[in-house]
Amino acid sequence: MTSRRTRIYEGKAKILYEGPEPGTVIVHFKDDATAFNAQKKAVIEGKGVLNQRISEYIFTRLNDLGIPTHFLRSLNVREQLVREVEIIPLEVVVRNVAAGSLATRLGLEEGTALPRSIIEFCYKNDALGDPMVSEEHITAFGWAAPQEIDDIMHMSIRINDFLTGLFLGIGIKLIDFKIEFGRLYENDMMRIVLADEISPDSCRLWDTKTNDKMDKDRFRRDMGGLVEAYQEVAKRLGIISENEKPERARPKLVKSDT
Repeated sequence: MTSRRTRIYEGKAKILYEGPEPGTVIVHFKDDATAFNAQKKAVIEGKGVLNQRISEYIFTRLNDLGIPTHFLRSLNVREQLVREVEIIPLEVVVRNVAAGSLATRLGLEEGTALPRSIIEFCYKNDALGDPMVSEEHITAFGWAAPQEIDDIMHMSIRINDFLTGLFLGIGIKLIDFKIEFGRLYENDMMRIVLADEISPDSCRLWDTKTNDKMDKDRFRRDMGGLVEAYQEVAKRLGIISENEKPERARPKLVKSDT
């Protein structure tokens, strides 16, 4: 069945196919794991299923809260049906605690609480390493209009408030997360909606008691146990039961071209 579909695009972690109705797209979550702009690669069995199920849960909750997203419904454990949108070429990073590149750039100790949540923009361009950009860059190069930036920032703050409370309620600290937005065209109307995914691949999640990492940093830093960590996030969210076993498989390392 998959071979008869029309493939639109394949990225690092997902494949997009034409949807069954006009204006829809099927998103297939792969088991591929990448880090450092795809310099590090592996295939970790079960990761795509967990990401799809966690993202489905979060997007459904956001839709219920009135935050517009591209998500329509899950088709199976690995695939979603979403609205077709024009992706804005920006990665929006919301930070609550110093970690990753922010800690490195500013010489902060990882785990330092920030004075307030910080929103950063990066230009989506793998060849350039997704460089950080300012609102001046965004408007000057026409990637988004000032009103669109305002909408994105307002929605990002609301999403951060929701996710912070959601995860805190299950003993997880939301350190930071990356989201993307798109333009949804409906007749003569256009609006900005949340797109892509929200999962442990795109968030930093630490256990509130132990500070154990429950996100893709386990792959970035060769810590192991990535599927088990994602499984624990899904269990705490109530997406899967305690008796459900993770899909166990050893990571298959893939050599980089460089």
